[in-house]
Amino acid sequence: MSLIARLLILSATMTVLISETSAQRGAPPSLPDGAGKELVMNVCSSCHSTALISRAAGYNTAAEWRRVFSTMVELNDAQAGTIAAYLAQHFPEDTSRRPNLIAGDTQIEIIEWTVPTLGQRSRDPVEAPDGSIWWTGMWASLTGRLDPDTGVMEEYKLPPSSRPHTVVPDTQGNIWYTGNSNATVGKLNPATGEVIEYKTEARDPHSAVFHPNGNLYFTAQGAAMLGRLDPDTGDLTEIPVEPRPYGIKVDSQGTVWVAFNGTNKIGALDPDSMAIRYYEVPDERTRIRRLDLDSQDIVWFVNSTLGKIGKLDPETGQISQWDSPSGPRSHPYSMAVIDDVIWYNESGMRPDALVRFNPATETFQSWAVPSGVGIIRNTWVTEAGDLLIHQSSSNQVGLVKIN
Repeated sequence: MSLIARLLILSATMTVLISETSAQRGAPPSLPDGAGKELVMNVCSSCHSTALISRAAGYNTAAEWRRVFSTMVELNDAQAGTIAAYLAQHFPEDTSRRPNLIAGDTQIEIIEWTVPTLGQRSRDPVEAPDGSIWWTGMWASLTGRLDPDTGVMEEYKLPPSSRPHTVVPDTQGNIWYTGNSNATVGKLNPATGEVIEYKTEARDPHSAVFHPNGNLYFTAQGAAMLGRLDPDTGDLTEIPVEPRPYGIKVDSQGTVWVAFNGTNKIGALDPDSMAIRYYEVPDERTRIRRLDLDSQDIVWFVNSTLGKIGKLDPETGQISQWDSPSGPRSHPYSMAVIDDVIWYNESGMRPDALVRFNPATETFQSWAVPSGVGIIRNTWVTEAGDLLIHQSSSNQVGLVKIN
């Protein structure tokens, strides 16, 4: 057989293998033919795959579609109109993904702000000691500051390769971030704009929390590691752990609690020795993204894959779980405890639903998030007892005022 023939056979074989691999990974769906298809491909696919369009669960009018993508990209009227009409025609609402909203007596007000730089995927808002709200613009490698009283926002550029996942403030008002793409933990001094970075062994620092001992503890999901940084000395300690550590919180006794998104476990880390103890949640399909603590140091968590929320009593090891109102596909994601009441979201629903669970009565109440095409990935409890949220896909930062 000639060399050319062998190369042709090899090329054909590789094409088949690549096609099969793409199918197994769930290749992005192709867009339907129609006026506006190429424009959608050029404008929307420059930031994300077409799969995100189909996962949005659709809207029935061009105006609704236009409202959503205007928070992602700035377009002239002609292009925006063409894209909105195309999406409304080919991607109507998927009614099967409507949340099951539960009425109740609690009153809330949801205020949302669109961040200045569109397409940045704003996320993980926090409250600084001065009352300002900070967020991370992961895709634009920046962090931003919001004055909730005036709505004024300003953004600070971080190293271009950092793609920060999470920001947390220290008591002096510095803003610390996890450099998810350049394997760093960084500190921004808002007064000067200067940034100091500390290189980590873990390739993808993820979520972080300050401990009463002054150290910063963080997870690294892909690297399957936990880390501890001493901000005064820059000393770093990192350890390997179970797959995909995700959310992280500290209880009143100083134990560091870790949610695992790669196994059905919750970890309790000793902040000094870095020794970790695991608690296994029933059903191997369980995956936990976030957790939080109540006033008795009971661990509350989201069972994202099974559509449940649960609690762990560390003293007895007993675990209890409740079905989320929208069912097994609801995909609970964020988690916060306010006055021993549980707040989380159903990220698998459209719109994204904010849920309140009262453990005393075992009752739920829920609300649709106004800009609910995105996902609340993390929440923060303010000093006033309100809740900070966000919508990463639509570049929103939000405040939930709880009455």
